[in-house]
Amino acid sequence: MELNTTRLEGPAAPSASVVLLRDAGEDLEVFLMRRHGRSEVLGGVYVFPGGKADPEDLEWVERLDVPAQDLQALLAEPELTREEAAALFVTAIRELFEESGVLLADVTPAQAREAWAALREGPRFDELLAPTGLRLHASALQPWSRWITPTLSSVGRKRFDTRFFLATVPPGQEARHDEHEATEGVWLAPRAALRQYWEGAIELAPPQILGLSHLARHRTVAGVRVEAAARKPPCVRPEPRDVDGTRVLCYPGDPWHSERERALPGPTRLTWRNKRFEPDAGLATLLGD
Repeated sequence: MELNTTRLEGPAAPSASVVLLRDAGEDLEVFLMRRHGRSEVLGGVYVFPGGKADPEDLEWVERLDVPAQDLQALLAEPELTREEAAALFVTAIRELFEESGVLLADVTPAQAREAWAALREGPRFDELLAPTGLRLHASALQPWSRWITPTLSSVGRKRFDTRFFLATVPPGQEARHDEHEATEGVWLAPRAALRQYWEGAIELAPPQILGLSHLARHRTVAGVRVEAAARKPPCVRPEPRDVDGTRVLCYPGDPWHSERERALPGPTRLTWRNKRFEPDAGLATLLGD
């Protein structure tokens, strides 16, 4: 991963990402996908499944299993219309299916597998599934956070306005990777993923670093869900600055950030060193130790 020092023009593209969780023994695990090394967006980096909104996502709003006004309330973004808010849930469901094969809808596990195999042959999501009449399960998604890429982006050359959702894999389905946008899919405990990052075994972008640090404070999926349900999804606007030639990313609650109220647990700033972003206090502050 290389540091980007170019300012980006234009608005941040609406997008959605799904944080798939499961209970595993005495800890929880999260599904991470390694983006293809030749990808123009975070090539080689481990991310949560997700991507940009499509105009066609609006066409599925009436086929969600939760009314649009209820989804707007859950997202807690009053500047969005009900349809725009609901369409972001569609984006999350579509991107999750396209990238991992997990389909949050009225389907059996066998139907989900067959649909994903058919999708990989070329048809678009809406072309493939619209004729089936199925309903998408927005009820399976729980808003978790929102991240907006600053104009001085540090790890990419595009800006995104990403809504992160929590979900679990429906019984009988399996999360995989598509061998196109992603070359690997793994389930890891958040603390294990952060340790692998610290050891240089995997690459992570700042939203994943701090997202995993947040998850590392929990040991069960239920615990994460309870916390998420008790608050509005925080909006995280990183504020980068260069200090003595070194890039520092500041987050809400940091003395250098314009928002004084902390949005997330864990470190409030990351510094570019050793060709990656690290908290000044080291790994322990990511793990919550």
